[in-house]
Amino acid sequence: MATVIAFDFGTSSIGCAIGQDITKTARPLCAFKARDGKPNWGDIEKVLKEWQPDYLVVGLPLNMDGSEQELTLRARKFANRLHGRFGNQVQLQDERLSTVEAKSHLFASGGYRALDKSKVDASSAVIILESWFENHAI
Repeated sequence: MATVIAFDFGTSSIGCAIGQDITKTARPLCAFKARDGKPNWGDIEKVLKEWQPDYLVVGLPLNMDGSEQELTLRARKFANRLHGRFGNQVQLQDERLSTVEAKSHLFASGGYRALDKSKVDASSAVIILESWFENHAI
């Protein structure tokens, strides 16, 4: 059984979710505040120490045609920093439309009040992780 933590990278908030490869399901954990894409690394370290993940997944923001954008490069840099700081294996996962899907799910279950930024980001991380499970055998 492998534990995987996923991140939905953003410049002001980074969503986080956790899942297991046996069930191939994930649940939201939290959202880390970030300043220009830089989180408090101590907060991330606490989550990693608590959950001891086998893998980390970072959502890769691509344009709809699959081309890269500025945020794509910043997400790659974040993934590289995760690996460099903590030594975990980090994989990237296409995250196109994950935020749209997360907002749709949250709205359906709780209306506009459910669309809190941290909930949206953590829910986007869930979608990224479940998509990763669908595409990868561990």
